[in-house]
Amino acid sequence: MFWIWKKTDKKSFKLFTIKRAKLAAKWGGRALLALFFIEIGFILGLMPDWDEFSYGPIPKSRAIKNYEYLHKVDPHTPPLRWQPVDLEFLPRHLPRAMIVAEDARFYQHKGLDQEAIEKAIEYNLSQGRVVYGASTISQQTIKNLFLSHSRNPLRKLHEVILTYMMERNVGKKRILEIYMNIAEFGKGIYGVDAAAQYYFGKAARHISVDEAVELAATLPAPVNHNPQTRTDFFQKRVDKISRHMGIS
Repeated sequence: MFWIWKKTDKKSFKLFTIKRAKLAAKWGGRALLALFFIEIGFILGLMPDWDEFSYGPIPKSRAIKNYEYLHKVDPHTPPLRWQPVDLEFLPRHLPRAMIVAEDARFYQHKGLDQEAIEKAIEYNLSQGRVVYGASTISQQTIKNLFLSHSRNPLRKLHEVILTYMMERNVGKKRILEIYMNIAEFGKGIYGVDAAAQYYFGKAARHISVDEAVELAATLPAPVNHNPQTRTDFFQKRVDKISRHMGIS
């Protein structure tokens, strides 16, 4: 009798376990599906009208809007400096310096630079820490416009999807134009024209090749390394960009 009960008990437990696993898989699948649709809705909510994005005025980035709010609640912060300018009014050496500094394969990739990603991973592994990222100008444009700067993997996924959509709908020239007008060049300083006015006292269309290189060298950490602070890190960036542009 005990043997029969034990056998029946084991069979019941096995059936119960299978039922629980199926139920968990069922609800887990539903949860994943719900999460998928939530993510799709979130991305669609962020996605702009690509026609307006391609030909309309330069949009304010999330960072610019956040800085406007910061200045509103704390008037002691420096005022916002931002004067969008058309790419066609800028000297050719300025966008060239930006591309050399930030994304040398900008015109070759379609939003993500696989070669740069592989090199960054290899170098970071050799150093045992994250030293370099591999974000393209397109990715940085999307991140600055719509997303936070957190390292959340989900945020990175949003960035990749939106970058892919932008590259399919917007020309490289327009992407570069937007990027150059929303990139941060110092505390409260956004875009190349505001940066040129602040650091050199002239409009961006009048800056020299050397000044263009200095603006490009500012981009990785603009608050600490810029044409005013002239840190060792900044000077090394200037020298590197100059070499790649063949002007030193």
